[in-house]
Amino acid sequence: MSDRVVEDVWRHESPHVLAALLRRHGDFGDCEDAAQEAAEAAAVQWSRDGVPDNPRGWLITVGSRRLIDRVRADRARAGREEAVAVAQPSDAYLARSADQPTAGDDMLQLFVLCCHPSLSRSSQVALTLHAIGGLGTAEIAAAYLVPQRTMTQRLTRARSTLRSAGATFELPSRTDLPARITSVLDVCHLLFTEGHTRSAGGALMDWSLTDEAIRLTRQLHCAIPDHDEVAGALALMLLTHSRAATRTENGNLIPLAEQNRSRWDQHLIAEGVAILERVLPRGHVGRFQLQAAIAAVHAESPTWESTDWRQICVLYAMLDQVAPSPVVTLNRAVAISMAFGPEQGLDLIAPLLDNQSMARHHRTHAVRAHLLEMIGDQAGAIDSYRRAAQLTASVPEQRYLNDRVRRLTR
Repeated sequence: MSDRVVEDVWRHESPHVLAALLRRHGDFGDCEDAAQEAAEAAAVQWSRDGVPDNPRGWLITVGSRRLIDRVRADRARAGREEAVAVAQPSDAYLARSADQPTAGDDMLQLFVLCCHPSLSRSSQVALTLHAIGGLGTAEIAAAYLVPQRTMTQRLTRARSTLRSAGATFELPSRTDLPARITSVLDVCHLLFTEGHTRSAGGALMDWSLTDEAIRLTRQLHCAIPDHDEVAGALALMLLTHSRAATRTENGNLIPLAEQNRSRWDQHLIAEGVAILERVLPRGHVGRFQLQAAIAAVHAESPTWESTDWRQICVLYAMLDQVAPSPVVTLNRAVAISMAFGPEQGLDLIAPLLDNQSMARHHRTHAVRAHLLEMIGDQAGAIDSYRRAAQLTASVPEQRYLNDRVRRLTR
């Protein structure tokens, strides 16, 4: 059996396994470690014997046994060992109940539970992405534009904080729910972003991640239809995903300017635009709504040349006021370059090179290379394309950037 099969099963089952362990044993760090140990055991045994009929029950059983073994090895936890042993269900019960849907099987509920108030918002999101979303530390680090070592330290501190706070995993009160929804929305969006453009590996996209992010955000929108930013996030995902089928050809990246727009998914575009038209007049406009509005301008432009770049510039200026960030500045530089000339875009990008995170981000150099190419600075463009190719771990992006170098050096 291939490692890929085991990996796919683990990605699907890991949130439910962790949730089951948390409900029975409580300590997040211990439960996460036990779930990981169960996964390692599965990788060995399933590769040899095949995936069992009830993989979730198997993983929960092994994880629970790991926790009990750990308790027995620590005499200071003797009292807890007794409690765990009493609460431990039989293997037969696990096998029977693991396939029966319960409230705990709801992924959104798991997200809400893991976005614990004892953590900062960024730590809530990172820990949930890692423990429930199934993203690796390197992928989460790429989303936050920090080194992998830094993210590893953040995740370790977050687990320590939960343990020190004696965190219990219960559904929040109505008062606490809005703050958690904000973090849950960030989790869904970053899942989608990683699926839309993988930070590393041989494929540009991971459809399983984008589909899951859309499914969860749609579910959240159905649960709280009056939440403007949830609506905006769903519209953004739908409009962005409408281009998915045209973003690669034979494994090679196709930039937005060269995509076959007749193949864009018009049903997704129509749904995304309709959501925006309902939510924008309501008053409050947040970052997801503004990003969705930008995506809608692209989606409704019949050609690259007819794109209303001035409108996009206005929307980015609003986004810069609502949710300023270096990434927003970089995207705004592209829009300004297309509307008013690449020189103005380069002026915006120049300070980003002094920002340590953005100087490490391949897209900063890729955008700069494109703008230098537009003004005829061939040598500068080649250097920036090469630097961008060195910094990305995505094979399709590397191929595209190196191809730009080859074209300029002919």
